[in-house]
Amino acid sequence: MPMKYIMEPFRIKMVEPIKKTTREYRLECLKKAGYNMFSLHSEDVYIDMQTDSGTGANSQFQYAAMMTADESYGGARGYYQVLNAVQDIFGYTYAQPVHQGRACEKVLFPCLLGPGKYAISNHFFDTTNGHVVMTGARAINLPCEESKHADVPAPFKGNIDLEKLEATIQEKGAENIGMILMTITNNSVGGQPVSMANLRATGAIAKKYGIPFVIDAARYAENAYFIKTREEGYADKTVREIVKEEFSYADAFSMSAKKDAIASMGGIIGVKENEDLIKQVRLKTIPNEGFLTYGGLSGRDIAAMAVGLYEGIDDDFLAYRVGQTQYLGEKLHEMGIPLQYPVGGNAIYLDSAAIMKHIPWYEFPAQALSVALYLEGGIRGGDIGSLSLDRDPDTHEQQRADIEFCRLCLARRVYTQAHLDYVADVIKYCADHAADYPGYKITEETPVLRHFTVKLEPLGEVK
Repeated sequence: MPMKYIMEPFRIKMVEPIKKTTREYRLECLKKAGYNMFSLHSEDVYIDMQTDSGTGANSQFQYAAMMTADESYGGARGYYQVLNAVQDIFGYTYAQPVHQGRACEKVLFPCLLGPGKYAISNHFFDTTNGHVVMTGARAINLPCEESKHADVPAPFKGNIDLEKLEATIQEKGAENIGMILMTITNNSVGGQPVSMANLRATGAIAKKYGIPFVIDAARYAENAYFIKTREEGYADKTVREIVKEEFSYADAFSMSAKKDAIASMGGIIGVKENEDLIKQVRLKTIPNEGFLTYGGLSGRDIAAMAVGLYEGIDDDFLAYRVGQTQYLGEKLHEMGIPLQYPVGGNAIYLDSAAIMKHIPWYEFPAQALSVALYLEGGIRGGDIGSLSLDRDPDTHEQQRADIEFCRLCLARRVYTQAHLDYVADVIKYCADHAADYPGYKITEETPVLRHFTVKLEPLGEVK
Protein backbone atom coordinates (compact mmCIF):
# COMPACT_ATOMS: atom_id res chain seq x y z
CA MET A 1 0.00 0.00 0.00
CA PRO A 2 1.46 3.41 -0.96
CA MET A 3 2.69 5.57 1.91
CA LYS A 4 0.33 8.46 2.52
CA TYR A 5 2.05 11.84 2.50
CA ILE A 6 1.90 13.49 5.94
CA MET A 7 0.87 17.11 5.60
CA GLU A 8 3.23 19.86 6.68
CA PRO A 9 2.41 21.18 10.18
CA PHE A 10 3.08 24.75 9.00
CA ARG A 11 2.21 27.29 6.32
CA ILE A 12 4.76 28.69 3.85
CA LYS A 13 5.04 32.48 3.97
CA MET A 14 8.35 33.07 2.17
CA VAL A 15 9.76 31.36 -0.93
CA GLU A 16 13.18 31.03 -2.59
CA PRO A 17 13.26 30.67 -6.39
CA ILE A 18 15.15 27.70 -7.84
CA LYS A 19 16.53 27.61 -11.37
CA LYS A 20 15.82 25.01 -14.04
CA THR A 21 18.76 24.23 -16.33
CA THR A 22 19.38 22.05 -19.39
CA ARG A 23 21.23 18.75 -19.42
CA GLU A 24 23.95 20.27 -21.61
CA TYR A 25 24.44 23.11 -19.13
CA ARG A 26 24.67 20.67 -16.23
CA LEU A 27 27.28 18.56 -18.00
CA GLU A 28 29.49 21.65 -18.34
CA CYS A 29 28.94 22.40 -14.65
CA LEU A 30 30.11 18.90 -13.76
CA LYS A 31 33.26 19.22 -15.86
CA LYS A 32 34.16 22.55 -14.25
CA ALA A 33 33.56 21.05 -10.80
CA GLY A 34 35.85 18.09 -11.42
CA TYR A 35 32.76 15.88 -11.03
CA ASN A 36 32.68 16.79 -7.34
CA MET A 37 29.22 17.56 -5.97
CA PHE A 38 30.67 19.93 -3.36
CA SER A 39 32.22 22.09 -6.09
CA LEU A 40 28.97 22.77 -7.94
CA HIS A 41 27.50 26.25 -7.57
CA SER A 42 24.29 26.03 -5.55
CA GLU A 43 22.47 28.27 -8.04
CA ASP A 44 22.98 25.54 -10.64
CA VAL A 45 21.24 22.92 -8.47
CA TYR A 46 17.50 22.33 -8.85
CA ILE A 47 16.80 20.05 -5.87
CA ASP A 48 19.61 20.16 -3.30
CA MET A 49 19.83 16.92 -1.33
CA GLN A 50 23.54 16.97 -0.58
CA THR A 51 23.01 17.44 3.15
CA ASP A 52 20.41 18.27 5.78
CA SER A 53 23.06 20.17 7.74
CA GLY A 54 22.11 23.83 8.14
CA THR A 55 19.81 23.70 5.12
CA GLY A 56 16.47 23.75 6.96
CA ALA A 57 13.99 26.62 6.93
CA ASN A 58 13.87 28.78 10.07
CA SER A 59 10.55 29.35 11.81
CA GLN A 60 8.95 32.67 12.66
CA PHE A 61 9.93 32.06 16.28
CA GLN A 62 13.57 31.59 15.34
CA TYR A 63 13.55 34.79 13.29
CA ALA A 64 11.91 36.65 16.17
CA ALA A 65 14.64 35.37 18.51
CA MET A 66 17.33 36.46 16.02
CA MET A 67 15.91 39.97 15.85
CA THR A 68 16.11 40.39 19.64
CA ALA A 69 19.41 38.52 20.13
CA ASP A 70 22.14 39.75 22.47
CA GLU A 71 25.44 40.22 20.61
CA SER A 72 27.54 40.82 23.73
CA TYR A 73 31.01 39.25 23.71
CA GLY A 74 30.82 37.95 27.27
CA GLY A 75 27.79 36.70 29.19
CA ALA A 76 25.33 37.07 26.32
CA ARG A 77 21.72 36.13 27.05
CA GLY A 78 21.62 33.49 24.30
CA TYR A 79 24.30 31.40 26.00
CA TYR A 80 22.16 30.99 29.09
CA GLN A 81 19.15 30.14 26.94
CA VAL A 82 21.14 27.29 25.34
CA LEU A 83 22.50 26.16 28.72
CA ASN A 84 18.97 26.09 30.19
CA ALA A 85 17.68 24.16 27.16
CA VAL A 86 20.45 21.55 27.46
CA GLN A 87 19.81 21.12 31.17
CA ASP A 88 16.06 20.89 30.56
CA ILE A 89 16.03 18.59 27.50
CA PHE A 90 19.08 16.38 28.09
CA GLY A 91 19.65 16.65 31.84
CA TYR A 92 23.33 17.59 31.40
CA THR A 93 25.19 19.99 33.67
CA TYR A 94 27.31 21.82 31.11
CA ALA A 95 26.75 23.09 27.58
CA GLN A 96 29.44 24.61 25.39
CA PRO A 97 28.31 26.29 22.16
CA VAL A 98 30.70 26.06 19.21
CA HIS A 99 30.33 27.00 15.57
CA GLN A 100 29.33 23.55 14.24
CA GLY A 101 29.56 19.79 14.77
CA ARG A 102 33.12 19.28 13.63
CA ALA A 103 34.17 22.08 15.98
CA CYS A 104 32.70 19.94 18.79
CA GLU A 105 34.97 17.12 17.66
CA LYS A 106 38.00 19.42 17.36
CA VAL A 107 37.50 20.56 20.96
CA LEU A 108 36.20 17.38 22.62
CA PHE A 109 38.16 14.56 21.00
CA PRO A 110 41.67 15.69 22.06
CA CYS A 111 40.34 15.67 25.65
CA LEU A 112 39.73 11.92 25.33
CA LEU A 113 42.03 10.67 22.56
CA GLY A 114 45.66 10.76 21.47
CA PRO A 115 48.40 8.60 19.92
CA GLY A 116 48.04 4.95 20.88
CA LYS A 117 44.36 5.35 21.75
CA TYR A 118 41.32 3.83 20.04
CA ALA A 119 37.80 5.16 19.58
CA ILE A 120 34.96 2.69 18.99
CA SER A 121 31.63 3.51 17.33
CA ASN A 122 28.53 2.03 15.75
CA HIS A 123 29.98 3.93 12.78
CA PHE A 124 31.96 7.14 12.62
CA PHE A 125 30.79 9.60 9.98
CA ASP A 126 33.46 10.88 7.60
CA THR A 127 34.28 14.13 9.43
CA THR A 128 34.12 12.41 12.83
CA ASN A 129 36.53 9.72 11.65
CA GLY A 130 38.85 12.46 10.37
CA HIS A 131 38.94 14.18 13.76
CA VAL A 132 39.72 10.88 15.50
CA VAL A 133 42.66 10.32 13.15
CA MET A 134 43.91 13.89 13.60
CA THR A 135 44.32 13.28 17.35
CA GLY A 136 46.68 10.41 16.51
CA ALA A 137 44.11 7.81 17.59
CA ARG A 138 42.52 5.12 15.44
CA ALA A 139 38.81 4.63 14.75
CA ILE A 140 37.07 1.24 14.96
CA ASN A 141 33.60 0.81 13.45
CA LEU A 142 31.38 -1.94 14.86
CA PRO A 143 28.00 -1.62 13.12
CA CYS A 144 25.49 -4.40 13.68
CA GLU A 145 25.28 -7.12 11.04
CA GLU A 146 21.76 -6.05 9.96
CA SER A 147 23.10 -2.72 8.70
CA LYS A 148 25.16 -4.46 6.02
CA HIS A 149 22.13 -5.93 4.24
CA ALA A 150 20.26 -3.06 2.60
CA ASP A 151 17.36 -5.15 1.33
CA VAL A 152 16.68 -7.01 4.61
CA PRO A 153 14.29 -5.05 6.87
CA ALA A 154 15.21 -4.51 10.52
CA PRO A 155 13.91 -1.81 12.87
CA PHE A 156 17.25 -0.68 14.38
CA LYS A 157 20.03 -1.07 11.83
CA GLY A 158 21.97 1.72 13.52
CA ASN A 159 22.85 -0.43 16.56
CA ILE A 160 26.41 -1.21 17.62
CA ASP A 161 27.43 -4.87 17.69
CA LEU A 162 27.53 -5.42 21.47
CA GLU A 163 29.38 -8.74 21.29
CA LYS A 164 32.12 -7.26 19.12
CA LEU A 165 32.25 -4.15 21.31
CA GLU A 166 33.14 -6.12 24.43
CA ALA A 167 35.54 -8.37 22.52
CA THR A 168 37.33 -5.33 21.04
CA ILE A 169 37.69 -3.71 24.47
CA GLN A 170 39.24 -6.89 25.84
CA GLU A 171 41.53 -7.24 22.81
CA LYS A 172 42.81 -3.64 22.81
CA GLY A 173 42.68 -3.13 26.57
CA ALA A 174 40.18 -0.84 28.28
CA GLU A 175 42.96 1.58 29.22
CA ASN A 176 43.64 2.14 25.49
CA ILE A 177 40.03 2.93 24.56
CA GLY A 178 39.58 6.70 24.76
CA MET A 179 35.85 6.66 24.12
CA ILE A 180 32.87 4.75 22.81
CA LEU A 181 30.82 6.97 20.50
CA MET A 182 27.26 6.20 19.47
CA THR A 183 25.99 8.07 16.41
CA ILE A 184 22.20 8.57 16.60
CA THR A 185 20.81 8.15 14.06
CA ASN A 186 23.63 6.24 12.38
CA ASN A 187 24.39 8.33 9.32
CA SER A 188 26.98 6.13 7.60
CA VAL A 189 24.76 3.03 7.51
CA GLY A 190 21.73 4.81 6.09
CA GLY A 191 20.44 7.22 8.72
CA GLN A 192 19.34 4.18 10.72
CA PRO A 193 18.12 4.45 14.34
CA VAL A 194 19.68 2.99 17.47
CA SER A 195 17.36 1.25 19.92
CA MET A 196 17.06 2.30 23.55
CA ALA A 197 18.03 -1.24 24.53
CA ASN A 198 21.27 -0.89 22.55
CA LEU A 199 22.04 2.50 24.10
CA ARG A 200 21.36 1.12 27.58
CA ALA A 201 23.58 -1.92 27.03
CA THR A 202 26.40 0.16 25.55
CA GLY A 203 26.26 2.51 28.52
CA ALA A 204 26.52 -0.47 30.86
CA ILE A 205 29.57 -1.84 29.01
CA ALA A 206 31.25 1.58 29.04
CA LYS A 207 30.63 1.91 32.77
CA LYS A 208 31.90 -1.63 33.42
CA TYR A 209 35.25 -0.83 31.80
CA GLY A 210 35.48 2.82 32.87
CA ILE A 211 35.39 4.15 29.29
CA PRO A 212 33.75 7.52 28.49
CA PHE A 213 30.51 7.05 26.53
CA VAL A 214 29.77 9.88 24.08
CA ILE A 215 26.72 10.39 21.87
CA ASP A 216 27.01 12.01 18.44
CA ALA A 217 23.67 13.76 18.80
CA ALA A 218 23.18 15.42 15.41
CA ARG A 219 19.90 13.58 14.79
CA TYR A 220 18.95 12.65 18.33
CA ALA A 221 15.29 13.72 17.93
CA GLU A 222 14.72 11.58 14.84
CA ASN A 223 16.26 8.67 16.73
CA ALA A 224 13.88 9.24 19.64
CA TYR A 225 10.93 9.28 17.22
CA PHE A 226 11.96 5.90 15.82
CA ILE A 227 12.21 4.51 19.35
CA LYS A 228 8.68 5.80 20.00
CA THR A 229 7.27 4.21 16.84
CA ARG A 230 9.33 0.99 16.66
CA GLU A 231 10.47 -0.10 20.14
CA GLU A 232 8.20 -1.90 22.56
CA GLY A 233 7.28 0.10 25.64
CA TYR A 234 7.74 3.60 24.20
CA ALA A 235 4.59 4.24 22.14
CA ASP A 236 2.93 6.20 24.94
CA LYS A 237 5.99 8.28 25.81
CA THR A 238 6.66 11.72 24.32
CA VAL A 239 9.77 12.31 22.22
CA ARG A 240 11.01 14.61 24.96
CA GLU A 241 10.74 11.85 27.57
CA ILE A 242 12.58 9.44 25.28
CA VAL A 243 15.35 11.97 24.64
CA LYS A 244 15.95 12.33 28.38
CA GLU A 245 16.38 8.57 28.72
CA GLU A 246 18.60 8.29 25.62
CA PHE A 247 21.13 10.70 27.09
CA SER A 248 20.95 9.33 30.64
CA TYR A 249 23.19 6.42 29.58
CA ALA A 250 26.04 8.61 28.25
CA ASP A 251 28.66 10.88 29.81
CA ALA A 252 28.85 13.57 27.13
CA PHE A 253 27.52 14.49 23.71
CA SER A 254 28.74 16.22 20.58
CA MET A 255 26.00 17.85 18.51
CA SER A 256 25.83 19.58 15.19
CA ALA A 257 22.87 21.87 15.86
CA LYS A 258 22.50 22.26 12.09
CA LYS A 259 20.44 19.06 11.98
CA ASP A 260 17.81 18.32 14.61
CA ALA A 261 18.12 21.72 16.30
CA ILE A 262 17.19 23.22 12.88
CA ALA A 263 19.87 25.92 13.08
CA SER A 264 21.70 27.39 10.10
CA MET A 265 24.94 27.30 12.08
CA GLY A 266 26.02 26.01 15.47
CA GLY A 267 27.06 23.08 17.61
CA ILE A 268 26.95 22.08 21.27
CA ILE A 269 29.19 20.00 23.50
CA GLY A 270 27.24 18.64 26.47
CA VAL A 271 28.89 17.15 29.56
CA LYS A 272 26.81 15.43 32.22
CA GLU A 273 28.80 15.96 35.42
CA ASN A 274 32.53 15.32 34.81
CA GLU A 275 34.20 18.45 36.20
CA ASP A 276 37.64 17.55 34.83
CA LEU A 277 36.25 17.09 31.31
CA ILE A 278 34.30 20.36 31.61
CA LYS A 279 37.54 22.18 32.50
CA GLN A 280 39.35 20.66 29.52
CA VAL A 281 36.53 21.59 27.14
CA ARG A 282 36.53 25.17 28.41
CA LEU A 283 40.32 25.44 28.05
CA LYS A 284 40.24 24.16 24.46
CA THR A 285 37.24 26.25 23.42
CA ILE A 286 38.77 29.67 24.05
CA PRO A 287 41.78 29.38 21.67
CA ASN A 288 39.83 27.42 19.04
CA GLU A 289 36.31 28.88 19.03
CA GLY A 290 36.31 32.15 20.95
CA PHE A 291 35.01 33.07 24.37
CA LEU A 292 32.89 30.52 26.22
CA THR A 293 29.56 32.33 25.97
CA TYR A 294 29.59 32.75 22.20
CA GLY A 295 31.78 29.86 20.99
CA GLY A 296 32.41 31.20 17.49
CA LEU A 297 28.77 32.12 16.89
CA SER A 298 26.86 35.36 16.55
CA GLY A 299 24.16 36.05 19.11
CA ARG A 300 21.62 35.55 16.33
CA ASP A 301 22.90 32.02 15.67
CA ILE A 302 22.79 31.11 19.34
CA ALA A 303 19.26 32.48 19.74
CA ALA A 304 17.99 30.48 16.75
CA MET A 305 19.70 27.37 18.11
CA ALA A 306 18.05 27.74 21.53
CA VAL A 307 14.60 27.91 19.92
CA GLY A 308 15.38 25.12 17.45
CA LEU A 309 16.31 22.69 20.23
CA TYR A 310 12.67 22.75 21.31
CA GLU A 311 11.12 22.89 17.83
CA GLY A 312 13.14 19.84 16.78
CA ILE A 313 11.60 17.60 19.47
CA ASP A 314 7.97 18.50 18.71
CA ASP A 315 6.06 15.25 18.08
CA ASP A 316 3.94 16.67 15.23
CA PHE A 317 6.99 18.11 13.48
CA LEU A 318 8.84 14.79 13.73
CA ALA A 319 5.86 12.84 12.37
CA TYR A 320 5.98 15.08 9.29
CA ARG A 321 9.79 15.12 9.13
CA VAL A 322 10.24 11.36 9.26
CA GLY A 323 7.05 10.93 7.22
CA GLN A 324 8.58 12.79 4.28
CA THR A 325 11.51 10.40 4.15
CA GLN A 326 9.22 7.39 4.56
CA TYR A 327 7.02 8.64 1.71
CA LEU A 328 9.91 8.93 -0.73
CA GLY A 329 11.47 5.68 0.48
CA GLU A 330 8.27 3.67 0.07
CA LYS A 331 7.70 5.16 -3.37
CA LEU A 332 11.18 4.06 -4.47
CA HIS A 333 10.79 0.66 -2.82
CA GLU A 334 7.58 0.07 -4.81
CA MET A 335 9.50 1.03 -7.97
CA GLY A 336 12.04 -1.71 -7.20
CA ILE A 337 14.91 0.72 -6.53
CA PRO A 338 17.58 -0.88 -4.26
CA LEU A 339 18.02 1.18 -1.08
CA GLN A 340 18.67 0.84 2.65
CA TYR A 341 15.29 -0.37 3.89
CA PRO A 342 13.37 0.56 5.89
CA VAL A 343 14.57 4.11 5.35
CA GLY A 344 15.90 6.30 8.13
CA GLY A 345 14.91 9.80 9.12
CA ASN A 346 17.19 12.28 7.38
CA ALA A 347 17.83 10.81 3.95
CA ILE A 348 17.33 8.14 1.32
CA TYR A 349 20.38 5.90 0.87
CA LEU A 350 20.44 4.28 -2.56
CA ASP A 351 22.34 1.00 -2.89
CA SER A 352 24.52 2.21 -5.75
CA ALA A 353 26.43 -1.02 -6.28
CA ALA A 354 23.12 -2.81 -6.86
CA ILE A 355 21.98 -0.08 -9.28
CA MET A 356 25.31 0.48 -11.08
CA LYS A 357 26.16 -3.22 -11.30
CA HIS A 358 28.73 -2.68 -14.06
CA ILE A 359 30.89 -0.34 -11.93
CA PRO A 360 33.31 -1.97 -9.44
CA TRP A 361 33.62 -0.48 -5.95
CA TYR A 362 37.03 1.07 -6.68
CA GLU A 363 35.45 3.11 -9.51
CA PHE A 364 32.99 4.60 -7.02
CA PRO A 365 29.47 3.57 -8.10
CA ALA A 366 27.85 5.90 -5.51
CA GLN A 367 29.68 8.85 -7.02
CA ALA A 368 28.66 7.70 -10.51
CA LEU A 369 25.01 7.62 -9.44
CA SER A 370 25.33 11.05 -7.80
CA VAL A 371 26.69 12.46 -11.06
CA ALA A 372 23.88 10.80 -13.05
CA LEU A 373 21.16 12.28 -10.80
CA TYR A 374 22.57 15.77 -11.24
CA LEU A 375 23.09 15.32 -14.98
CA GLU A 376 19.55 14.06 -15.63
CA GLY A 377 17.57 16.09 -13.11
CA GLY A 378 19.66 18.75 -11.42
CA ILE A 379 19.49 16.80 -8.13
CA ARG A 380 22.55 17.07 -5.91
CA GLY A 381 23.20 14.08 -3.66
CA GLY A 382 26.46 12.62 -2.46
CA ASP A 383 28.69 9.58 -2.08
CA ILE A 384 28.54 7.85 1.31
CA GLY A 385 30.58 4.96 0.02
CA SER A 386 34.22 4.21 -0.67
CA LEU A 387 34.96 7.68 -2.05
CA SER A 388 33.98 9.28 1.26
CA LEU A 389 36.43 7.03 3.10
CA ASP A 390 39.94 8.40 3.32
CA ARG A 391 42.81 6.05 2.59
CA ASP A 392 43.90 3.86 5.48
CA PRO A 393 46.06 6.14 7.68
CA ASP A 394 48.67 3.41 8.16
CA THR A 395 48.79 1.51 4.83
CA HIS A 396 47.48 4.36 2.59
CA GLU A 397 45.40 1.79 0.72
CA GLN A 398 41.96 2.69 -0.57
CA GLN A 399 39.34 1.55 1.96
CA ARG A 400 36.16 -0.18 0.86
CA ALA A 401 32.75 0.70 2.27
CA ASP A 402 30.37 -2.05 3.40
CA ILE A 403 27.70 -0.61 1.09
CA GLU A 404 28.12 1.96 -1.67
CA PHE A 405 25.46 4.48 -0.68
CA CYS A 406 24.33 7.49 -2.66
CA ARG A 407 22.75 9.70 0.01
CA LEU A 408 19.86 12.04 -0.75
CA CYS A 409 19.11 14.22 2.28
CA LEU A 410 15.85 16.04 2.95
CA ALA A 411 16.27 19.58 4.24
CA ARG A 412 13.86 20.34 7.07
CA ARG A 413 10.70 22.31 6.18
CA VAL A 414 11.95 23.03 2.63
CA TYR A 415 10.60 20.67 -0.07
CA THR A 416 7.04 19.57 -0.83
CA GLN A 417 5.41 16.37 -2.05
CA ALA A 418 5.73 17.50 -5.68
CA HIS A 419 9.49 17.90 -5.26
CA LEU A 420 9.77 14.37 -3.82
CA ASP A 421 7.71 12.89 -6.66
CA TYR A 422 10.08 14.56 -9.14
CA VAL A 423 13.10 13.13 -7.31
CA ALA A 424 11.62 9.63 -7.46
CA ASP A 425 11.05 9.93 -11.21
CA VAL A 426 14.66 11.02 -11.85
CA ILE A 427 16.03 8.17 -9.71
CA LYS A 428 13.91 5.67 -11.65
CA TYR A 429 15.20 7.06 -14.97
CA CYS A 430 18.83 6.79 -13.87
CA ALA A 431 18.31 3.25 -12.56
CA ASP A 432 16.68 2.19 -15.82
CA HIS A 433 19.62 3.63 -17.81
CA ALA A 434 22.39 2.68 -15.36
CA ALA A 435 24.56 1.05 -18.03
CA ASP A 436 24.96 4.43 -19.76
CA TYR A 437 27.00 5.91 -16.90
CA PRO A 438 30.75 5.29 -16.34
CA GLY A 439 32.78 4.88 -13.18
CA TYR A 440 35.33 7.44 -11.96
CA LYS A 441 38.98 7.73 -10.99
CA ILE A 442 40.59 10.21 -8.61
CA THR A 443 42.99 12.72 -10.15
CA GLU A 444 43.61 14.90 -7.09
CA GLU A 445 43.01 14.28 -3.36
CA THR A 446 44.02 15.37 0.13
CA PRO A 447 45.11 12.93 2.88
CA VAL A 448 42.21 13.72 5.26
CA LEU A 449 38.54 14.36 4.38
CA ARG A 450 39.43 14.17 0.72
CA HIS A 451 35.90 13.95 -0.64
CA PHE A 452 35.21 17.63 0.02
CA THR A 453 37.82 18.79 -2.51
CA VAL A 454 38.62 15.68 -4.56
CA LYS A 455 38.82 15.96 -8.35
CA LEU A 456 37.69 13.08 -10.56
CA GLU A 457 37.53 12.02 -14.17
CA PRO A 458 35.04 9.65 -15.81
CA LEU A 459 36.38 6.30 -16.99
CA GLY A 460 34.37 6.48 -20.16
CA GLU A 461 32.10 8.82 -22.05
CA VAL A 462 29.45 10.71 -20.09
CA LYS A 463 26.71 10.42 -22.72
